[in-house]
Amino acid sequence: MRAMLYAAALMAPVAAGSAFAAEAERAPAGRLADGSPVEAVTLSNANGVKARILTYGATLQSLVAPGRDGKAAEITLGYDDVADYEARPNYFGVTVGRYANRIADGRFKLDGRDYQLTQNDGANSLHGGKQGFDKRIWKIVSVTSGPTAKVVLGLISPDGDQGYPGKLDVTVSYALNDGGDLTIEFAARTDKPTIVNMTNHALFNLAGDGAAEGTAGQLLTIPATSYTPVNAKRIPTGELKPVAGTVFDFRKPRRIADGLRDGRDPQIVAGRGYDHNFALDKGPTATPALAARLEDPASGRVLEVLSTEPGIQFYSGNFLDGTLKGRQGRVYRMGDGIALEPQKFPDAPNQPRFVSARVDPGKPYRHVMIYRLAVLP
Repeated sequence: MRAMLYAAALMAPVAAGSAFAAEAERAPAGRLADGSPVEAVTLSNANGVKARILTYGATLQSLVAPGRDGKAAEITLGYDDVADYEARPNYFGVTVGRYANRIADGRFKLDGRDYQLTQNDGANSLHGGKQGFDKRIWKIVSVTSGPTAKVVLGLISPDGDQGYPGKLDVTVSYALNDGGDLTIEFAARTDKPTIVNMTNHALFNLAGDGAAEGTAGQLLTIPATSYTPVNAKRIPTGELKPVAGTVFDFRKPRRIADGLRDGRDPQIVAGRGYDHNFALDKGPTATPALAARLEDPASGRVLEVLSTEPGIQFYSGNFLDGTLKGRQGRVYRMGDGIALEPQKFPDAPNQPRFVSARVDPGKPYRHVMIYRLAVLP
Protein backbone atom coordinates (compact mmCIF):
# COMPACT_ATOMS: atom_id res chain seq x y z
CA MET A 1 0.00 0.00 0.00
CA ARG A 2 1.53 3.28 -1.14
CA ALA A 3 0.46 5.17 1.97
CA MET A 4 2.58 2.97 4.21
CA LEU A 5 5.96 4.05 5.46
CA TYR A 6 8.85 1.66 5.08
CA ALA A 7 11.17 3.06 7.72
CA ALA A 8 12.94 -0.28 7.94
CA ALA A 9 14.38 0.36 4.49
CA LEU A 10 16.51 3.09 6.07
CA MET A 11 18.01 0.67 8.56
CA ALA A 12 21.29 -1.08 8.00
CA PRO A 13 21.68 -4.66 9.28
CA VAL A 14 22.47 -4.75 12.99
CA ALA A 15 24.50 -7.44 14.68
CA ALA A 16 22.78 -9.12 17.61
CA GLY A 17 23.32 -7.21 20.83
CA SER A 18 24.75 -4.10 19.15
CA ALA A 19 23.24 -0.63 19.32
CA PHE A 20 23.39 2.35 17.04
CA ALA A 21 24.54 5.71 18.33
CA ALA A 22 23.72 9.06 16.80
CA GLU A 23 26.41 11.70 16.85
CA ALA A 24 26.43 15.47 17.36
CA GLU A 25 29.40 17.57 16.26
CA ARG A 26 29.87 21.27 17.03
CA ALA A 27 32.00 23.51 14.82
CA PRO A 28 32.49 27.15 13.74
CA ALA A 29 30.30 28.12 10.78
CA GLY A 30 31.44 31.62 9.83
CA ARG A 31 30.70 35.20 10.80
CA LEU A 32 28.01 37.78 10.20
CA ALA A 33 28.73 41.17 8.65
CA ASP A 34 29.45 42.71 12.06
CA GLY A 35 31.94 39.96 12.89
CA SER A 36 29.65 37.99 15.21
CA PRO A 37 30.62 34.29 15.14
CA VAL A 38 28.09 31.64 14.15
CA GLU A 39 28.34 27.97 15.09
CA ALA A 40 26.89 24.83 13.54
CA VAL A 41 25.93 21.50 15.08
CA THR A 42 25.68 18.49 12.78
CA LEU A 43 23.49 15.58 13.89
CA SER A 44 24.01 12.27 12.10
CA ASN A 45 22.62 8.77 12.47
CA ALA A 46 23.78 5.32 11.37
CA ASN A 47 21.54 5.28 8.30
CA GLY A 48 22.89 8.24 6.36
CA VAL A 49 20.59 10.98 7.68
CA LYS A 50 22.35 14.22 8.63
CA ALA A 51 20.95 17.50 9.91
CA ARG A 52 23.05 20.65 10.23
CA ILE A 53 21.76 23.41 12.52
CA LEU A 54 23.09 26.97 12.66
CA THR A 55 22.99 29.20 15.72
CA TYR A 56 21.97 32.05 13.40
CA GLY A 57 18.18 31.83 13.28
CA ALA A 58 18.26 28.38 14.97
CA THR A 59 18.27 27.35 11.31
CA LEU A 60 18.04 23.88 9.80
CA GLN A 61 20.65 24.62 7.15
CA SER A 62 20.78 21.11 5.73
CA LEU A 63 18.93 17.81 5.87
CA VAL A 64 20.46 14.91 3.96
CA ALA A 65 18.61 11.62 3.47
CA PRO A 66 19.12 8.48 1.34
CA GLY A 67 16.70 7.37 -1.35
CA ARG A 68 15.60 3.95 -2.57
CA ASP A 69 19.00 3.45 -4.22
CA GLY A 70 20.81 4.18 -0.96
CA LYS A 71 22.32 7.41 -2.30
CA ALA A 72 22.06 10.40 -0.01
CA ALA A 73 20.82 13.77 -1.24
CA GLU A 74 20.24 17.20 0.23
CA ILE A 75 16.46 17.56 0.50
CA THR A 76 16.15 21.16 1.69
CA LEU A 77 16.76 24.46 -0.04
CA GLY A 78 19.32 26.80 1.46
CA TYR A 79 22.68 28.54 1.26
CA ASP A 80 26.23 27.28 1.58
CA ASP A 81 27.42 30.26 3.63
CA VAL A 82 26.11 31.89 6.78
CA ALA A 83 26.68 35.30 5.21
CA ASP A 84 23.98 34.58 2.64
CA TYR A 85 21.38 33.83 5.32
CA GLU A 86 22.00 37.33 6.65
CA ALA A 87 22.38 39.17 3.33
CA ARG A 88 19.61 37.40 1.40
CA PRO A 89 17.03 36.28 3.97
CA ASN A 90 14.35 33.99 2.59
CA TYR A 91 13.39 31.98 5.69
CA PHE A 92 15.18 28.83 4.42
CA GLY A 93 15.01 26.38 7.34
CA VAL A 94 14.82 29.07 10.00
CA THR A 95 12.99 29.09 13.30
CA VAL A 96 10.20 31.65 12.92
CA GLY A 97 8.73 33.58 15.83
CA ARG A 98 7.45 35.10 17.94
CA TYR A 99 4.51 34.57 15.62
CA ALA A 100 4.80 32.41 12.51
CA ASN A 101 2.76 33.51 9.50
CA ARG A 102 0.81 36.76 9.18
CA ILE A 103 -0.90 39.12 11.59
CA ALA A 104 -3.19 41.60 9.82
CA ASP A 105 -1.82 45.15 9.81
CA GLY A 106 0.62 44.04 12.50
CA ARG A 107 -2.00 44.69 15.16
CA PHE A 108 -3.76 42.69 17.84
CA LYS A 109 -5.54 43.30 21.14
CA LEU A 110 -4.85 41.46 24.37
CA ASP A 111 -6.66 42.09 27.67
CA GLY A 112 -8.11 45.29 26.26
CA ARG A 113 -4.77 46.74 25.17
CA ASP A 114 -3.78 47.35 21.55
CA TYR A 115 -0.35 46.27 20.33
CA GLN A 116 1.41 47.40 17.14
CA LEU A 117 4.04 45.05 15.71
CA THR A 118 6.73 45.80 13.15
CA GLN A 119 5.38 45.44 9.61
CA ASN A 120 7.40 43.57 6.99
CA ASP A 121 4.80 42.12 4.57
CA GLY A 122 3.09 45.18 3.23
CA ALA A 123 0.95 46.31 6.17
CA ASN A 124 1.14 42.87 7.80
CA SER A 125 3.61 41.50 10.30
CA LEU A 126 5.10 38.25 8.97
CA HIS A 127 7.06 35.59 10.88
CA GLY A 128 7.73 37.79 13.89
CA GLY A 129 8.37 41.09 12.14
CA LYS A 130 11.43 42.87 10.80
CA GLN A 131 13.81 41.30 13.30
CA GLY A 132 12.20 37.98 14.07
CA PHE A 133 13.85 34.99 15.70
CA ASP A 134 15.30 34.02 12.31
CA LYS A 135 17.65 37.02 12.46
CA ARG A 136 19.11 36.40 15.92
CA ILE A 137 22.13 34.45 17.07
CA TRP A 138 20.93 31.76 19.47
CA LYS A 139 23.02 30.40 22.33
CA ILE A 140 23.92 26.72 22.37
CA VAL A 141 22.62 25.37 25.67
CA SER A 142 23.71 21.76 25.22
CA VAL A 143 24.97 19.25 22.65
CA THR A 144 24.67 15.50 23.23
CA SER A 145 25.36 12.26 21.38
CA GLY A 146 23.91 8.84 22.15
CA PRO A 147 20.85 6.87 21.05
CA THR A 148 19.55 10.30 20.01
CA ALA A 149 21.80 13.18 18.95
CA LYS A 150 20.51 16.52 20.19
CA VAL A 151 21.24 20.23 20.32
CA VAL A 152 19.34 22.72 22.46
CA LEU A 153 19.45 26.42 21.58
CA GLY A 154 18.23 29.33 23.71
CA LEU A 155 17.19 32.94 23.18
CA ILE A 156 15.88 35.78 25.35
CA SER A 157 13.33 38.04 23.63
CA PRO A 158 12.85 41.19 25.76
CA ASP A 159 9.54 42.80 26.62
CA GLY A 160 8.46 44.94 23.65
CA ASP A 161 10.60 43.05 21.13
CA GLN A 162 9.09 43.83 17.69
CA GLY A 163 6.08 45.20 19.59
CA TYR A 164 5.21 41.98 21.45
CA PRO A 165 4.47 42.16 25.17
CA GLY A 166 6.38 40.16 27.77
CA LYS A 167 9.93 38.95 28.19
CA LEU A 168 10.15 35.56 26.51
CA ASP A 169 12.65 32.86 27.45
CA VAL A 170 12.77 30.56 24.42
CA THR A 171 14.41 27.24 23.60
CA VAL A 172 14.46 25.19 20.41
CA SER A 173 15.83 21.65 20.37
CA TYR A 174 16.67 19.43 17.42
CA ALA A 175 16.99 15.69 18.06
CA LEU A 176 17.82 12.96 15.52
CA ASN A 177 17.39 9.24 16.14
CA ASP A 178 18.34 6.22 14.06
CA GLY A 179 14.78 5.62 12.96
CA GLY A 180 14.85 8.71 10.76
CA ASP A 181 13.00 11.11 13.07
CA LEU A 182 14.23 14.69 13.38
CA THR A 183 12.22 16.05 16.30
CA ILE A 184 12.03 19.82 16.81
CA GLU A 185 10.65 21.13 20.09
CA PHE A 186 9.82 24.78 20.71
CA ALA A 187 9.30 26.01 24.28
CA ALA A 188 8.76 29.48 25.72
CA ARG A 189 8.05 31.08 29.10
CA THR A 190 6.74 34.61 29.54
CA ASP A 191 6.50 37.05 32.42
CA LYS A 192 3.27 38.66 31.17
CA PRO A 193 0.42 37.66 28.84
CA THR A 194 1.52 37.49 25.21
CA ILE A 195 1.07 35.50 22.00
CA VAL A 196 3.43 32.82 20.65
CA ASN A 197 3.36 30.67 17.51
CA MET A 198 6.64 29.08 16.45
CA THR A 199 7.57 26.66 13.70
CA ASN A 200 10.32 25.67 11.30
CA HIS A 201 10.33 27.06 7.76
CA ALA A 202 12.30 24.44 5.83
CA LEU A 203 11.62 24.21 2.09
CA PHE A 204 11.79 20.62 0.85
CA ASN A 205 12.48 18.90 -2.43
CA LEU A 206 12.59 15.14 -1.89
CA ALA A 207 14.08 14.67 -5.36
CA GLY A 208 17.09 16.61 -4.09
CA ASP A 209 18.02 20.27 -4.00
CA GLY A 210 18.55 21.39 -7.59
CA ALA A 211 16.63 18.53 -9.20
CA ALA A 212 15.40 19.80 -12.56
CA GLU A 213 11.87 18.49 -12.10
CA GLY A 214 11.29 20.43 -8.87
CA THR A 215 8.49 19.33 -6.56
CA ALA A 216 5.48 19.51 -8.90
CA GLY A 217 5.29 15.74 -9.46
CA GLN A 218 5.59 14.82 -5.80
CA LEU A 219 2.58 13.49 -3.93
CA LEU A 220 1.15 15.40 -0.98
CA THR A 221 -1.31 14.28 1.66
CA ILE A 222 -2.83 16.63 4.26
CA PRO A 223 -5.45 15.13 6.62
CA ALA A 224 -7.69 18.20 6.68
CA THR A 225 -11.32 18.56 5.62
CA SER A 226 -11.13 22.36 5.63
CA TYR A 227 -8.70 25.21 5.09
CA THR A 228 -8.65 28.94 5.82
CA PRO A 229 -9.18 31.00 2.64
CA VAL A 230 -7.45 34.38 2.48
CA ASN A 231 -8.18 37.88 1.23
CA ALA A 232 -6.05 39.94 -1.16
CA LYS A 233 -3.56 40.64 1.66
CA ARG A 234 -3.24 36.88 2.28
CA ILE A 235 -4.96 37.23 5.65
CA PRO A 236 -7.57 34.56 6.58
CA THR A 237 -11.15 35.68 6.13
CA GLY A 238 -12.16 33.76 9.25
CA GLU A 239 -13.99 31.12 7.25
CA LEU A 240 -13.23 27.42 7.48
CA LYS A 241 -13.90 26.28 3.92
CA PRO A 242 -14.38 22.60 3.02
CA VAL A 243 -11.66 21.22 0.73
CA ALA A 244 -14.05 18.76 -0.93
CA GLY A 245 -14.37 19.43 -4.65
CA THR A 246 -11.51 21.95 -4.68
CA VAL A 247 -7.81 21.94 -5.55
CA PHE A 248 -7.18 22.09 -1.79
CA ASP A 249 -8.34 18.52 -1.23
CA PHE A 250 -5.22 16.59 -0.22
CA ARG A 251 -6.97 14.04 1.96
CA LYS A 252 -5.69 11.42 -0.47
CA PRO A 253 -2.23 11.65 -2.10
CA ARG A 254 -2.27 14.13 -5.01
CA ARG A 255 0.39 15.56 -7.26
CA ILE A 256 1.20 19.12 -6.27
CA ALA A 257 1.10 20.10 -9.95
CA ASP A 258 -2.57 19.16 -10.29
CA GLY A 259 -3.83 22.39 -8.73
CA LEU A 260 -0.75 24.59 -8.56
CA ARG A 261 -1.67 26.76 -11.54
CA ASP A 262 -5.42 26.29 -11.60
CA GLY A 263 -6.48 29.91 -12.11
CA ARG A 264 -10.15 28.90 -11.96
CA ASP A 265 -9.80 28.87 -8.19
CA PRO A 266 -9.54 32.47 -6.91
CA GLN A 267 -7.59 31.27 -3.88
CA ILE A 268 -4.80 29.97 -6.10
CA VAL A 269 -4.72 33.36 -7.81
CA ALA A 270 -4.67 35.17 -4.44
CA GLY A 271 -1.77 33.06 -3.19
CA ARG A 272 0.09 32.87 -6.51
CA GLY A 273 -0.17 29.14 -5.93
CA TYR A 274 -0.58 27.38 -2.60
CA ASP A 275 0.13 29.59 0.41
CA HIS A 276 -2.65 28.51 2.75
CA ASN A 277 -3.27 27.14 6.20
CA PHE A 278 -5.07 23.82 6.54
CA ALA A 279 -7.22 23.11 9.61
CA LEU A 280 -6.04 19.64 10.59
CA ASP A 281 -8.77 17.17 11.49
CA LYS A 282 -6.77 16.11 14.54
CA GLY A 283 -6.79 19.61 16.09
CA PRO A 284 -4.33 20.37 18.89
CA THR A 285 -2.83 17.20 20.35
CA ALA A 286 -0.72 16.37 23.40
CA THR A 287 1.71 14.34 21.29
CA PRO A 288 2.72 14.86 17.65
CA ALA A 289 0.25 13.45 15.12
CA LEU A 290 0.26 13.41 11.32
CA ALA A 291 -0.02 16.84 9.72
CA ALA A 292 1.29 16.12 6.21
CA ARG A 293 3.01 13.48 4.11
CA LEU A 294 5.17 14.14 1.06
CA GLU A 295 6.35 11.40 -1.28
CA ASP A 296 8.71 11.42 -4.27
CA PRO A 297 7.86 8.31 -6.34
CA ALA A 298 11.10 8.52 -8.34
CA SER A 299 13.61 8.53 -5.47
CA GLY A 300 11.35 6.69 -3.02
CA ARG A 301 11.94 9.31 -0.33
CA VAL A 302 9.07 9.97 2.04
CA LEU A 303 8.68 12.78 4.53
CA GLU A 304 5.98 12.80 7.18
CA VAL A 305 5.41 15.95 9.22
CA LEU A 306 3.90 15.36 12.65
CA SER A 307 2.91 18.09 15.09
CA THR A 308 1.00 18.96 18.23
CA GLU A 309 -0.45 22.08 16.54
CA PRO A 310 -3.92 22.40 14.89
CA GLY A 311 -2.84 23.76 11.51
CA ILE A 312 -0.25 23.46 8.78
CA GLN A 313 0.72 26.04 6.18
CA PHE A 314 1.40 24.62 2.74
CA TYR A 315 3.55 27.04 0.72
CA SER A 316 4.53 25.99 -2.79
CA GLY A 317 7.52 28.30 -3.14
CA ASN A 318 5.56 30.85 -5.15
CA PHE A 319 7.97 33.73 -4.63
CA LEU A 320 11.06 31.85 -5.83
CA ASP A 321 11.26 33.77 -9.09
CA GLY A 322 14.65 32.78 -10.48
CA THR A 323 16.48 35.82 -9.06
CA LEU A 324 17.72 33.97 -5.99
CA LYS A 325 20.79 31.75 -6.00
CA GLY A 326 21.06 29.00 -3.42
CA ARG A 327 23.60 26.26 -2.83
CA GLN A 328 26.38 25.94 -5.40
CA GLY A 329 24.96 28.91 -7.31
CA ARG A 330 21.71 27.14 -8.19
CA VAL A 331 18.88 29.40 -9.32
CA TYR A 332 15.71 28.76 -7.32
CA ARG A 333 12.43 28.91 -9.24
CA MET A 334 8.79 28.58 -8.26
CA GLY A 335 8.12 25.05 -7.06
CA ASP A 336 11.76 24.12 -6.50
CA GLY A 337 10.87 23.62 -2.86
CA ILE A 338 7.76 23.56 -0.69
CA ALA A 339 7.21 24.43 2.97
CA LEU A 340 4.98 22.44 5.31
CA GLU A 341 4.79 24.55 8.47
CA PRO A 342 2.81 23.21 11.45
CA GLN A 343 1.40 26.11 13.45
CA LYS A 344 -1.46 27.94 15.09
CA PHE A 345 -3.67 29.54 12.43
CA PRO A 346 -2.51 32.79 10.78
CA ASP A 347 -3.91 35.97 12.37
CA ALA A 348 -5.39 33.92 15.24
CA PRO A 349 -5.09 36.83 17.72
CA ASN A 350 -7.63 38.70 15.56
CA GLN A 351 -9.85 35.71 14.76
CA PRO A 352 -12.07 34.61 17.69
CA ARG A 353 -13.02 31.33 15.96
CA PHE A 354 -9.41 30.19 15.70
CA VAL A 355 -7.45 28.30 18.37
CA SER A 356 -5.94 30.87 20.71
CA ALA A 357 -2.22 31.69 20.57
CA ARG A 358 -2.24 33.27 24.03
CA VAL A 359 0.52 32.35 26.49
CA ASP A 360 0.44 33.37 30.17
CA PRO A 361 2.97 33.36 33.02
CA GLY A 362 3.16 29.95 34.61
CA LYS A 363 1.69 28.29 31.51
CA PRO A 364 4.59 27.70 29.11
CA TYR A 365 4.24 27.44 25.34
CA ARG A 366 5.21 24.12 23.78
CA HIS A 367 5.12 22.87 20.19
CA VAL A 368 6.64 19.53 19.21
CA MET A 369 7.01 18.64 15.55
CA ILE A 370 8.75 15.77 13.76
CA TYR A 371 10.24 15.43 10.30
CA ARG A 372 9.98 11.65 9.84
CA LEU A 373 12.07 10.29 6.97
CA ALA A 374 11.64 6.93 5.27
CA VAL A 375 11.86 5.27 1.85
CA LEU A 376 9.47 3.23 -0.23
CA PRO A 377 10.53 -0.25 -1.41
